[in-house]
Amino acid sequence: MATEYERKRLENIRRNDEMMVALNVRAKASLLSAATKRPRDESKSFQKKKKKPTKSETPIVIRKSLRTRGLNPDSGGLPDGFSDYPNRMAPPPPPDKSSSRLLAPLPFDAAYGGDDSHKNFVETILGIARKSMSCGGKLVKGETGSVKDENESPMVNTRSSARLSNVVAKKEEPDSSIDYVKKEVFEVGFPVKPEEIEFGGGFDTGSLSLEPHNVARVVPGRILVVKFLPCENVKLIAAGDKLGHVGFWNLDCQDEEDDGIYLFHPHSAPVSSLVFQQNSFSKVISSSYDGLIRLMDVEKLVFDLVHTSDDAIFSLSQRPNDEQSLYFCEGYGMLNIWDLRAGKSLFQWDLHDHRINSIDFNPQNPHVMATSSTDGTACLWDLRSMGAKKPKTLTTVNHARAVHSAYFSPSGLSLATTSVDNHLGILSGANFEDTSMIYHDNITNRWISTFRGVWGWDDSYVFVANRSKGIDVISPKLKRTVKELQNPLMRAIPCRIHCHPLNVGMLAGATAGGQVYVWTTK
Repeated sequence: MATEYERKRLENIRRNDEMMVALNVRAKASLLSAATKRPRDESKSFQKKKKKPTKSETPIVIRKSLRTRGLNPDSGGLPDGFSDYPNRMAPPPPPDKSSSRLLAPLPFDAAYGGDDSHKNFVETILGIARKSMSCGGKLVKGETGSVKDENESPMVNTRSSARLSNVVAKKEEPDSSIDYVKKEVFEVGFPVKPEEIEFGGGFDTGSLSLEPHNVARVVPGRILVVKFLPCENVKLIAAGDKLGHVGFWNLDCQDEEDDGIYLFHPHSAPVSSLVFQQNSFSKVISSSYDGLIRLMDVEKLVFDLVHTSDDAIFSLSQRPNDEQSLYFCEGYGMLNIWDLRAGKSLFQWDLHDHRINSIDFNPQNPHVMATSSTDGTACLWDLRSMGAKKPKTLTTVNHARAVHSAYFSPSGLSLATTSVDNHLGILSGANFEDTSMIYHDNITNRWISTFRGVWGWDDSYVFVANRSKGIDVISPKLKRTVKELQNPLMRAIPCRIHCHPLNVGMLAGATAGGQVYVWTTK
């Protein structure tokens, strides 16, 4: 039953409806709503869904440098000699002449990039070559770089002028241990272990000094290889850089108008190796990442083309007493033996999984070869047992990272390896089975060449650069660094080092800026 409130509410609703009907409110509200509503424009609605057409405008010009378009710059740039550091000497500009990958002999005039003439250089080299051949016998240069007369009896250490306290070779009464090493008949593999040779204190590294006149910029680019001319009492250096230059520095030049530096450009890519011909100092063989091997013949005034390859050539060497053969790494891990006389390849072996960074031969047993590789190994091989397609190593030393060098000691009884894993490996023993690792910081960046430890003038020390712009002297016997060569004149890291094979106490260090520092005895 409806309550009083419900009855009253319903009564009010009925009364309101009657009033709205009487006033016709609902009809007028419908008319007002229809009048205010905007009609829909179908054509405009359709156009909104369509993509607006692109207006024709002037195309946007993208800025490109003149260099990327192959055009010359608007101005000549900064003046010559300008430097942000006025107290420092600005590096010399690169030579105007450039040698591209020319698959033909390259004349001296086309390859020379010096400011003056190369006449003095030619006369100097030819004079040294004539003087060296006037001794009467045929000159033979071993892998250690020594030169001796064939009429003389050989010595166990071809670097005969080294100060070895307990090793003295005498023609009249040769030492039994030396005679044993000299006359040992090597079978396939390693010889029986000879009597151990002690070197005493070795060379006195404290007598080395660096003088201002022994510092010079030899090439414009980063040096990858530096070598002394292997001739006694001659101070001449050859250096190859990243830009394909080969520079020569005659430290004995006394001409006031001639600084003794001669620059050539025989390659279009980094120079990986330089080898002086064993029986003629007037010929120098160079290899490069451009895949070319050239023979610089000073007598003919030409860089002859020896070999061409589509792959880079990372290392090159010659076996002692075999000047007609070249051993070089072609591509990644491939060793090629090239006959200079026949002009063809004799053998090819795939020795490593990556590039071969160095090739060296035992000075007492030239059939034993050492290779180092970026694959993290250094291997010893016997050339007489490498007829198989996959030769077997005599000994393999493993490093955690790339190995950039493996060099035999002057006596041939030890091998030193240098790796980016911050260790120098020393292999010794009858079969090189004794391996010791010596810690040394070998980490470098892409702007400087990798470190390579080299032996001194005997088996007492290994010289290797450090990042403090010095040279560490490491004793394999003590297995540690015993001395550091430092001098205020040496303002850059001497990444690549070479010891003069005959002038004891003469050491060269080469930098990423093209400078060469020559240490000599006081």
